Amino acid sequence: MQLRRSNLGKLAARRFDVLVVGGGINGAVAAAALSGKGASVALVDQRDFAGFTSQHSSNLAWGGIKYLESREFGLVRDLCKSRNRLLDAYPSRVLPIRFFSTLDRGFRFPPRLVWAGAWLYWLFGDARTAPPRWLSKATIEREEPVVGTARYAGGLEYSDAYLHDNDARFVFQFVRSAMDRGCIAANYVESLGAQRVDGEWVTRARDRMSGAEFEIRSTALVNAAGPFADAHNALVGERTAHRHVFSKGIHLVVPRITSSPRILTFFADDGRLFFAIPMGMRTCVGTTDTRVDSPNVDVTDADRQFVLDNINKRLNLKTPLTRDDVIAERCGVRPLVVKTGGAAADGDDWLQMSRRHQIDVNPTTAHLSVFGGKLTDCINVGDEIAEHVAAMGVALPHAGYRWYGEPHPSVREEYLHQARLMDLDSYTSPQSIERLSSRLWRRYDQQAFELLAEIREDPRQAEVLIEGTDYLRCEIRLAKQQEMVTRLEDFLRRRSKIALVVRREEIRAAKGLMEACEILFGSEAKAKFDEYFEEHP
Repeated sequence: MQLRRSNLGKLAARRFDVLVVGGGINGAVAAAALSGKGASVALVDQRDFAGFTSQHSSNLAWGGIKYLESREFGLVRDLCKSRNRLLDAYPSRVLPIRFFSTLDRGFRFPPRLVWAGAWLYWLFGDARTAPPRWLSKATIEREEPVVGTARYAGGLEYSDAYLHDNDARFVFQFVRSAMDRGCIAANYVESLGAQRVDGEWVTRARDRMSGAEFEIRSTALVNAAGPFADAHNALVGERTAHRHVFSKGIHLVVPRITSSPRILTFFADDGRLFFAIPMGMRTCVGTTDTRVDSPNVDVTDADRQFVLDNINKRLNLKTPLTRDDVIAERCGVRPLVVKTGGAAADGDDWLQMSRRHQIDVNPTTAHLSVFGGKLTDCINVGDEIAEHVAAMGVALPHAGYRWYGEPHPSVREEYLHQARLMDLDSYTSPQSIERLSSRLWRRYDQQAFELLAEIREDPRQAEVLIEGTDYLRCEIRLAKQQEMVTRLEDFLRRRSKIALVVRREEIRAAKGLMEACEILFGSEAKAKFDEYFEEHP
């Protein structure tokens, strides 16, 4: 945790161009864009990076086909273009995937209209993906026999994109990119409020690990606190044109339903899209859409039963899924944007509310508030924030710098060449479904060269350290040095997806877990181990 301790000292000692409050996807891209363009940036989050909404998504980067129904064609077009940017910028992390969608008899739209909508969606995406395909009942039964067809008139197949790893890992890679370009970031640092003093923001902050309080000084302040943005604006006295309302969504992770590499798509009983998403040897099913008043939510028995009932009703499973099959749960809120003083949608309209983002700017106080948004649109959010910050007089000496994306293909080719020369793939675990060379590049890109060097020096570094996972000893060492792992949950749930695909009791009993804790936390290993399993019994 040396990196975090060092950064805490720098937060208090320096004056920054911009302080970003919130380390979810909006805050992460804000920090990455601004630091890449030359601003001095600080980034803090009261939890871990991606420790709230951004760790509970469907892991999809999609253009929002459902918004065709509400005729938000401009939004769909923008999201499709954003999805394409992600596909081009992150070819190892964001991958195209086919959606295998069924249509109930008596569906609210005729099949021909749905078919036309799929083609329109494809065209909105500049035909970047494979074209849609109509599915007869016979085709569904032949290609996806796990899907029950008794209630369906047919279906269609279309393309979108998904994150090969988990959403929180994707967010952290933006944070890591920002730090590589000079950003001073720290997790578990809470903003207690801020005041505008002599032309700069003075933010009172508290280290939630030690309780120590200090001040962070900056010219501009970006509120990217996600569902807590309204509360933070109240702390600093900012009034905005927009605010948030919340929708709770849950997913259940269960044993793999089908070996097909597609996402199975249905319309749930409440009318919203419902997915069965591949997750290696697991499947993630959901989601719900429940209007709630607070961002702090939990999975209820009713939530679990809704998801299980919907998936069992739509699949031909030898044995229906029960709560005993649930390996892990994901539960978070979607922060949806409404006008301040305006009422949120009611009834069926609630399900049609979009994830469009809004950025409210106060040039007088150099304050920005980011509302709503979704992972698909993250590059646009970063660019827009940088434009607003520059318009307020903060110098961006490298304004044209492309701050996002994987390294140049020549860098990847050099990495793969070195990997071939040392026969890296021969170290791939027999339980892995992916070659080691591909996996290390996707997770670490340029940092993967460091892992190659460690493995060349000591082949033991290529051993899977935590039994039942695919994480190597050298990856744990890298996480200690460069990924600001402060608690065991940071690693198990966000830097990796171990806690999403391995049962809690299996994690606890996994050979090598304590050694991993010793690498990550040194003398605090046992305390961190106990802390995690006390909080997650």
